[in-house]
Amino acid sequence: MGYQSKLFIGGRFVEAADGATFATLNPHDGSTLAEVSEAEPEDIDRAVAAAAKAFPAWSRLAAADRGRLLLKLADKIEEKTDELARLESLDTGHPIKDSRGLDVPRTAATFRYFGGMADKLQGSVVPVETGFLNYVLREPLGVVGQIVPWNFPLMFCGWKMGPALAAGNTIVLKPAELTPLTTLRLAELMAEVGFPEGVVNIVPGYGATAGQYLAEHPGVAKIAFTGSTATGRKIVQASAGNLKRVQLELGGKGANIVFEDADLRPAIGGSAFAIFHNQGQACIAGSRLLLHEKIADAFLSGFLALAKSIRLGDPLDPKTEMGPLTSAGHRDRVLTYCQIAHQEGGEVLTGGKAPADAALAQGYYVEPTIVRAQPQDRVCMEEVFGPFVSVSTFKDEAEVIAIANQTPYGLGGGLWTRDLSRAHRVAGQMQAGMVWINSYKRVNPGSPFGGVKQSGYGREMGFEAMRDYTDAKSVWVNVDAQIPPWYPR
Repeated sequence: MGYQSKLFIGGRFVEAADGATFATLNPHDGSTLAEVSEAEPEDIDRAVAAAAKAFPAWSRLAAADRGRLLLKLADKIEEKTDELARLESLDTGHPIKDSRGLDVPRTAATFRYFGGMADKLQGSVVPVETGFLNYVLREPLGVVGQIVPWNFPLMFCGWKMGPALAAGNTIVLKPAELTPLTTLRLAELMAEVGFPEGVVNIVPGYGATAGQYLAEHPGVAKIAFTGSTATGRKIVQASAGNLKRVQLELGGKGANIVFEDADLRPAIGGSAFAIFHNQGQACIAGSRLLLHEKIADAFLSGFLALAKSIRLGDPLDPKTEMGPLTSAGHRDRVLTYCQIAHQEGGEVLTGGKAPADAALAQGYYVEPTIVRAQPQDRVCMEEVFGPFVSVSTFKDEAEVIAIANQTPYGLGGGLWTRDLSRAHRVAGQMQAGMVWINSYKRVNPGSPFGGVKQSGYGREMGFEAMRDYTDAKSVWVNVDAQIPPWYPR
């Protein structure tokens, strides 16, 4: 398979202005997959100019016609499922069964949802004083900048592009330098189904150069970013030049609570999915496991056995259940937190190291890791972003709510209980943008995704996302009101 490796600007694949490139690596063995053109400020300028040129025609295009293109793209993504899944697994380390069964279908579903929503974005009529008509239009913002992360690159393209395009905006999107390949392939598919030149522009590059410049650019009306909280702060500062709108989906430290009356078998399986799916590289991962003291031992017995049974291996092997972390640097970061756990007096119950299997030695692998720790420990307060879960116990509901809410993050969290009243009561008190009851990490294109506190603001998906890509324009019409004598003439 050949990999598209150039920038996509104005409907064409082009070299970077200065000819610079960077390597994207296979995390399974460290080999180079492709040398990708590296966007720098001059290239961002070209992309913004192309998007600005395309905006008038795209925004005036009938909403139903924009929707039809998004629906065609969804069909094309499904047609290319095997190809896209393989490319995503090669570039990210996702097990192929997840890329094929989750990542690609979710991407298609998101574009299909917003394809259907494109002509459903309605304005309103406001009841005002007699003689006047006041109506409110929803108008696209213009050129929007979007920065997607490396953990779910293809899926996040759908989350970012879908609502922005449906609402009539044009896009300059920067994929993470670690995982640009499926985003570039997606650009090819968009051209194939008939998206006009310049409506979508893809500029792979580094955050400190391309990302920073895109966030600062005076021609960009909104910047939507998914990534770390530290980088999110820089995005906000960079946006101040033209007061562009900002949407941030940042870090998380999800509390996953198991009460004493929980059905343990699904709670164990769901909690494993919450932290070990995609090697724990998910902002909504259930990375803090909070167990009621009465069931802690029974739960851990099953949870440890399940973690030890997870099959690590080549992401392209259909039998692989957990692949490598996406980069060597991130693997080393996770292993550093294993050392921090030891230093803080925590107990590593399983994992905490790279696997011994010689076949995996060149890759960026870390064993599923379970650490017993105190709620105030660093490993319970800071985002690790790997297959690393801390385990703490609690005595009662009041205590566990306090523990769940003590981190600076507020993205997602979950709880397991048979008590319906408790489920709703606790969900209402958890400081999080999303709460799952007797499940974890469920997402749907119609359901808003986002957080509170230092997990960011604004929402992906759902009707809220489309509204966030528009401005409200209030229009007043003098229908038959008499003009008062003091009215300026």
